Amino acid sequence: MSEKTAKPSIQVIERMMHLLDVLSQHSVPATLKSLATATKLHPSTAHRILGVMVDNRLVDRIEPGMYRLGIRLVELGSLVKSRISVRQEALPFMHELHRALGETVNLSVRRNDEVVYIERTAEGNTMMRVIQIIGAHAPLHITAVGKIFLAADKPERVVEYAKRTSLPRYTDNTFTDLAKLNLELDEIRSRHYAFDNEEAERGVCCVGAGIFNDENQLIAGLSVSAPTERFRKAWAESVRQAAERISRAIGHQTPR
Repeated sequence: MSEKTAKPSIQVIERMMHLLDVLSQHSVPATLKSLATATKLHPSTAHRILGVMVDNRLVDRIEPGMYRLGIRLVELGSLVKSRISVRQEALPFMHELHRALGETVNLSVRRNDEVVYIERTAEGNTMMRVIQIIGAHAPLHITAVGKIFLAADKPERVVEYAKRTSLPRYTDNTFTDLAKLNLELDEIRSRHYAFDNEEAERGVCCVGAGIFNDENQLIAGLSVSAPTERFRKAWAESVRQAAERISRAIGHQTPR
């Protein structure tokens, strides 16, 4: 394909993507006129491109001049979603965060009343004796990411968790009182990150943030842990931003 031939083809693809973007913003079928106006295309051009997309099921024509996103996009989206690995998508961002902060970066998920660590990025010669080893697990209320998961629960579910587990103490800083834990969870909900202030292990602190999927469900957590003397609460924003980037990589969209 010559360069002259390629340019018009790329232009058509760009116009098609623009039409899809505009259609995605409509909860009801959109008219040809409104789509042409929003994309700044001549109505005949928009009609021609929409026709090709209708033939390929990327767009549905509800009635003459009325369009909506097509079922083929649902099929493709389901296929992509089934192949997404949170761990795979998170690793580049974990390495980037580790390079920036120079400390251990953890990826964990919830399993019932515990968090389970599924990936870790750290120096090979680290002297930290931390529980965050791949496959290890810990109660929700003693870890930063665990408290992120609790904060996402309804109040009654937090009460049920406290009753089931009795909030066992691991250090003098562990939250063993439900009222105090609830105050901590309220703060987490407002700031969108959580700290572990030597609550799981003496001498080790952590900051974590949540990772959300395309359905706005909390599915994992990203955290940075370090010896207390090196730990900085200012890392929280970097962790939160990295978690947001991972969320976007797996399809999450920040609500408009």
